[in-house]
Amino acid sequence: MPFISKDWRSPGEEWVKTQEGWEKKKVLECTAQRYPAITNFNNTDDNQQKSWPQEGEDGDKTNDSVARVPPHCHITIKCTREIAGFNGLSEAVRRLDFSSAVRDVRRFNYICALLELLLGGQRLTHLPGAAQKLLLSMLEQLADQVATSKQNLNALRALVVALSALREAERRACWGRPLGSRALWGHHDTAIARINHIANSIRIQEPGPEVVPKLHDLPEECIREILLRISDHRDLDSASSAWNVMASVCSEQRIWRELVTFHFTRQQLEGVLGKEKDCDSKDIDWKKTFHQLRKLYGLREDAQYAETLSLCRHCKCLFWRSLGHPCIADQCPEYRERLKEAGGPLPPHPVPPAAFLKFFSL
Repeated sequence: MPFISKDWRSPGEEWVKTQEGWEKKKVLECTAQRYPAITNFNNTDDNQQKSWPQEGEDGDKTNDSVARVPPHCHITIKCTREIAGFNGLSEAVRRLDFSSAVRDVRRFNYICALLELLLGGQRLTHLPGAAQKLLLSMLEQLADQVATSKQNLNALRALVVALSALREAERRACWGRPLGSRALWGHHDTAIARINHIANSIRIQEPGPEVVPKLHDLPEECIREILLRISDHRDLDSASSAWNVMASVCSEQRIWRELVTFHFTRQQLEGVLGKEKDCDSKDIDWKKTFHQLRKLYGLREDAQYAETLSLCRHCKCLFWRSLGHPCIADQCPEYRERLKEAGGPLPPHPVPPAAFLKFFSL
């Protein structure tokens, strides 16, 4: 039970009653999304009940300061005597507003990769119950987004398959049980059934004859420009099997040469071709060269994400680069002066999904 009154044991936090339980008000203030699940919260100054702005209401006047707080989360990087090395996954997910990130096309692939890591390694069953419910709620929101937009259906199907395999493995377990009570896993079964229903009910219909132009009506030059912007070789293989014009364009050396230059450096390319080999030579099989480089060096991890989380090297906060965060380098004049003397501020460090989970020992 959270502390309501101010006493010597209380950390001074203000708590909010939601449909999912009690949450810290400062955690919810870091979300850009309006939470319709929030019913009310206690104001310790005047003891009056205030309602949180709902979707579509004018929240700029009542909670203007809340709307301007960008999502961010402080992370403990190094353990000291003064600072304990503990990071909560559920609190970080709420603070970084992953729920609204599901509806952002730039951050969608990042959330999918994070959920895939949690489901594929069976890490979900070892998380606390609150984190399990939160991640399943994110997955359900992701399924709703895919059903509405009719995009990224393959990503949703891969997550549903991993979720079903995880649930079957839990049911067949002989020794030990996953964290959580029977009531909690009953709640999970209901959520998994809803997610499966959403995924199975999605139908992609071809646009009617009144919608023009269609893909088959585009000239070959436009098809080539589309394929030149694909960064995943698996998408090129799928496009080749979809249409003979795409198959002809995907067989061109230029497509695979651009893919090589996007994922690999010139030094890596020279390591496979040799320094004496001219990279502009017409004798190079760029598709074969791409797969050799891919097996040797791997692909760029940030290539599939339009936006990733970043770690501020000054205040040790995780944040979305497009949204920013309240940094000590911007708020403290003395700290800015010290940074100028040291050579200027350091750029933020990108944090891929696998590195994000390492902050929580996952």
